[in-house]
Amino acid sequence: MTIFDICKKVLSSNLYHNSHCFHFKNKQIEVLDKPKDFYDYLKKGIKSAERRIFFASLYLGKKEEELIECLSEALQNNKDLKLYFIVDGLRGTRETPNPCSASLLAKLCKDYGDRVDIRCYKTPQSFRFKNKFLPKRINEGIGLQHMKIYGFDDEVVLTGANLSNDYFTNRQDRYYIFRGNKYFSNYYFNLHQLVSCLSFKVSYDDNISKYKLSWPKTNKSFNPEKDYKLFLDGSSSVVESFLKMPIDNDNKEDGETIVYPVSQLTPLFLKPEQDCSTEKQTLLNLFKNINESKVNFHWNFTTGYFNMLPELQKLLLSSATTHTTHGNIITASAYANGFYKSKGLSAMLPDAYHHIAFKFLKKVKKHNSKITVSEWKLGEVNKPDGWSYHAKGIWILPGGKNQLPILTTIGSSNYTTRAYTSDLENDCIILTSNQSLRIQMNRELENIKANTTEVTLNDFKADPNKKISLKVKFATKLLENKL
Repeated sequence: MTIFDICKKVLSSNLYHNSHCFHFKNKQIEVLDKPKDFYDYLKKGIKSAERRIFFASLYLGKKEEELIECLSEALQNNKDLKLYFIVDGLRGTRETPNPCSASLLAKLCKDYGDRVDIRCYKTPQSFRFKNKFLPKRINEGIGLQHMKIYGFDDEVVLTGANLSNDYFTNRQDRYYIFRGNKYFSNYYFNLHQLVSCLSFKVSYDDNISKYKLSWPKTNKSFNPEKDYKLFLDGSSSVVESFLKMPIDNDNKEDGETIVYPVSQLTPLFLKPEQDCSTEKQTLLNLFKNINESKVNFHWNFTTGYFNMLPELQKLLLSSATTHTTHGNIITASAYANGFYKSKGLSAMLPDAYHHIAFKFLKKVKKHNSKITVSEWKLGEVNKPDGWSYHAKGIWILPGGKNQLPILTTIGSSNYTTRAYTSDLENDCIILTSNQSLRIQMNRELENIKANTTEVTLNDFKADPNKKISLKVKFATKLLENKL
């Protein structure tokens, strides 16, 4: 059995229904490489949308007036067009009463009425008494709406990128466009609507903040601000029904590419035993089964914030103990970390991720695993021509020389404990035998690798810039599950 056959068997058996997959033909999936290409495509999609635009993002940058104007013009030019937009209710209102995501988007509510539905998701944990009085920025550690979904009619862009200037200019991420499958776009629209109906509604208000939040009666659970446990009781049922419901699709297995949506919606479940999220469990089962098959394969793993889920880390370490399997991890250099030289506690984050990478390399040595760790760097953050790194994903390749990827993941998840306990995440797993798409996937991976340098244990010991203070080590140990 080939690595492709094993992956297909595992993925189809670990999701709730055989319908939880979508088939794509040649040229229906396109991979973008650059932030500018992503931004240009967003504007093009907005202008050409005929029925619906549905966006989910952590936040909208407070200076993104051009994007707001683009949305406004599209709504003005097409009276049949509707806009649906979700941001996180903590991150998206942080700057209040100054301009923020909520106030920018509320302008569209004022101008276009019920054709615009803006939502702010607030994690139910933020309403627990002990969390209610946490200061801004700190309270975001409790949990966030972290999904990134950008849809236009029947096209969907899945990425890890948010909607602000750095993501459009000098922050390396990943971007996949899915076309020609209305069932696929409907699935992500329905996921978007599921979270919307468990979120606060934004409307315009002539107060100092220029917006207000309310809990519509049409929402699918109780207001968490009044009783977060009652909210969770309702959200658990609603989310379980969505995840286990058979998906509408064409059931035609004539595409060379199969796409499996997976998501992690853990914060919306009242009890751990109710949690039927699919991402974590599917990825763990995938690598467990591949390892047990002893098939020859290679893998690449990347995240800008390297703090891998311990169970996944264990599987990847064990996979690369044979002479045939090799692993490669790419993470951000401190100079490419978006928190480099930031203010306050976040200034310690680049060193914290260095410390975690150092500990991982010690495990690699202990297990004698054939895994390399590389750092991505292009200039220095916040300096002219400096880029930050935000890409995240997994690629699996057949073993041997000059092989192309057959599988990749794309979405919002950083594959951390936090992603699987505190935040809302969307991902999908792409399995393909299509040569054209495999070339695109490989080009994307090689473009990322072009700005990487391998690091070893000796580098961490010899480089004074990688020396970690006791303060950072202690903070990392204390907050590791929130990084």
